[in-house]
Amino acid sequence: MLRISSTPLAGVSGKTATRTSQDKSLYERLGGRDGIRNLIKPFYADIRQHAVLGPIFSTHIPDWTAHLEKIADFWARQTGGPSPYPGGFGTAHLSLGIAAEHFPIWLSLWEFNTARHLAPPEATALNALAHELAGRLFALTQGRRPPGFGSPELPPGNTPTGLTKPRP
Repeated sequence: MLRISSTPLAGVSGKTATRTSQDKSLYERLGGRDGIRNLIKPFYADIRQHAVLGPIFSTHIPDWTAHLEKIADFWARQTGGPSPYPGGFGTAHLSLGIAAEHFPIWLSLWEFNTARHLAPPEATALNALAHELAGRLFALTQGRRPPGFGSPELPPGNTPTGLTKPRP
């Protein structure tokens, strides 16, 4: 969807420019911090109930409210928005016991949620970013580049496997 709006040109009194949605940062196109929260809440609800990933997260995250705020900060920074997130997401994951088989599961759930909650252009952009970050984290935690780490597609209407109960 292409949206056009008239916005004032910075530093030019009385002048406006036509601005399209493609000119906006991904952060803005997602709806800012609220849009990010609207995505990560159901995503992490799926993570928490997943048969494989749920126990890993439950072991390491005692305060989900604080964790979701930190994750919102992380994604705000990654998508070009304001954020107090200091960086260092890779080292935060080193002691968690993440195995190679966890990455495609996490990405499958991520793509399921982006498809469900975002417009296709924003879902595609956020999925590409997630794959890039997952590749870096894989290399850091596994000591090697991910083999054939592509972008798995979920068939429309399908849910990822491993959820312990269907989501409402």
